[in-house]
Amino acid sequence: MSEQSPSRDEVVVAQKSPIPVEVEAGKTYYWCSCGRSKSQPLCDGSHQGTSFEPLAYTAKKTETAYLCGCKKTFHAPLCDGTHQSL
Repeated sequence: MSEQSPSRDEVVVAQKSPIPVEVEAGKTYYWCSCGRSKSQPLCDGSHQGTSFEPLAYTAKKTETAYLCGCKKTFHAPLCDGTHQSL
C-alpha cells in the first residue's frame, strides 16, 4: 500500500526536529510554512498553487537560530518543541 500525498492545502512535516540556521543580525529570511521546499527550512517557492505563504523572519542578532522543521510550531518560525508530540 502506498502512502497518500498530502493535498496542496495541507502542511507537510519536513522533519520532526528543529533545523539549525546561521542567521545574521538585521537580515531577513523567508521560512517555508508549507513544508514542501527542497531548501528547508527556507522557502524555495514550492508553495505556489497552495494557500501557504513564506514567513519573513528578521534576525535580531547573529546566532544559530533553530527553525521549526515540523511546521506546527506556535512560535513560527522558531522551534517550540511541538515536534515532540507528533
